[in-house]
Amino acid sequence: MSGQYIGIDTSCYTTSAACAENGSIVSDKRAMLRVASGERGLRQSDGVFQHVRNLAEIVPAVMADAERANIRAVAVSVRPRPEEDSYMPVFLAGKASAYALSQGLGVRVYELSHQQGHVRAALKGNEQLMDKPFLGMHISGGTTEIFTVSDGMRIKLIGGCDDLHAGQLVDRIGVAMGMSFPSGKHMERLASQFSGELKLRLPVWVRGCRCSFSGTESAAQRLIESGACQTELAYAVYDAMARTFHKLIVNAACDTGIDCALIAGGVASSGLLRSMLTERMSKRGHIDVRFGEPALSSDNAAGIALMAEDIDCGRLEV
Repeated sequence: MSGQYIGIDTSCYTTSAACAENGSIVSDKRAMLRVASGERGLRQSDGVFQHVRNLAEIVPAVMADAERANIRAVAVSVRPRPEEDSYMPVFLAGKASAYALSQGLGVRVYELSHQQGHVRAALKGNEQLMDKPFLGMHISGGTTEIFTVSDGMRIKLIGGCDDLHAGQLVDRIGVAMGMSFPSGKHMERLASQFSGELKLRLPVWVRGCRCSFSGTESAAQRLIESGACQTELAYAVYDAMARTFHKLIVNAACDTGIDCALIAGGVASSGLLRSMLTERMSKRGHIDVRFGEPALSSDNAAGIALMAEDIDCGRLEV
């Protein structure tokens, strides 16, 4: 009988736990952290409190789906990125829960990073990339980074954003237009209603593998104040992101010689952004751009659970 593996992740806005077996997800439970109306984020202390409360419900729910006697290991994201100095207090809640669960089950714990979990989740359905180096891009509310991924899920950062992250850009514009936080789904729904020729072209800034969204946001805020069409403006925000990510990927491919990129992170779950970026890459670059399953692009513990199985079965060394 094959083994099962529990993964736990406590990011800035999502509590999640999952169970994996034979490369498939047996159970996937999540709870969004609550952000007060009109606010654009949470303090870390509030996040930790909500994670502790959510884990008390989510972990038992995953365990109810799992076969307790068949669990081989528990894995948990203990930091944002796979570097020793990478730290956020919210991950302490998941770490404490993972170690308590492992002691009760009598199994070992694997400490991983949130970013590794995102990449591994995006690799589900793209497993053929695991045997070769590829470019990775992590775009979310807290991260906009481009990097190389090599054997052992080793991530080497080569670029990213110097100010706002992609998700922050979407959320700030969305909140300014009266949407609730997080604003991604509302913004995409509004943007998808736009048809015709785009006349509002927001500025973008890319130099090599570095980008900036502060100028993009400022221009969008001015358009909101001037009474611009919100449907077209929402579409223009996604157009600006697609142009930015296209340039970053092309520049990174030129620098590294790697012609395949895997896009992960919550912002990458947007069907509109995927369509825009795929179309732009097909016309203006010969690079194989891939995405993970939309449901596994947002913050989740599925990638953490899958990595635990990879490590325990000897397919991955970290």
